[in-house]
Amino acid sequence: MQTQSMLLDTLDLDLTQKLSSRRALFGLSATKLGVLATAPLILAAVSTAAFGQEMPKQVVDVLNFALTLEYLEDEFYRTALAAPGLIPAEFAPVFAQISKHETAHVATLKGALGAAAVAKPEFDLTARGKYHDVLTNFKTFAAVSQALEDTGVAAYKGQAGALAGAGKVLTIALQIHSVEARHAAEVRRVRGVKAWTGAFDKPLTKAQVLAIAKPFIVG
Repeated sequence: MQTQSMLLDTLDLDLTQKLSSRRALFGLSATKLGVLATAPLILAAVSTAAFGQEMPKQVVDVLNFALTLEYLEDEFYRTALAAPGLIPAEFAPVFAQISKHETAHVATLKGALGAAAVAKPEFDLTARGKYHDVLTNFKTFAAVSQALEDTGVAAYKGQAGALAGAGKVLTIALQIHSVEARHAAEVRRVRGVKAWTGAFDKPLTKAQVLAIAKPFIVG
């Protein structure tokens, strides 16, 4: 299916190979899903098969933590792309691509977690009014985008140790981490600021990440 191929093309090559096994598994999942087959649903089905259902509680907790952040990023970009006149035409392809990645990340993590996946929270993309014009002012939107991507990068880095020994789960988390870092650099390019300033980057603890994300979560 063309939609499936387009989704695969948005993913890191190694991640694609891990999940799809040369895309054959995607075709099998599409057949099983029938009329319900969409790219995110197929990706979720494939990742469930790739990871398996049994995971330690610590790993489940980390993946749900990551999933909550990915839910936020996914909704942030999809909502922004639908907001009339917010994103200039020259940058629309950039954020459309990032949005596709975030949707794929959500599907992958949900697939890995299966029934243990947390439900999507209700979000306030203005962070309870802190960024009141985030969906009407491109400068504000881009600044919040950078902040979210930076937070995601630091969050994955901060939780990597908790996934030590988790095999495929750790591999996928690190691959998502690297893509989030590319997002952060690309958003900086769009904003006209330096992509990075130092040779080393700092992780954030779960508490630090939640403090940043909490204003966006309202239910």
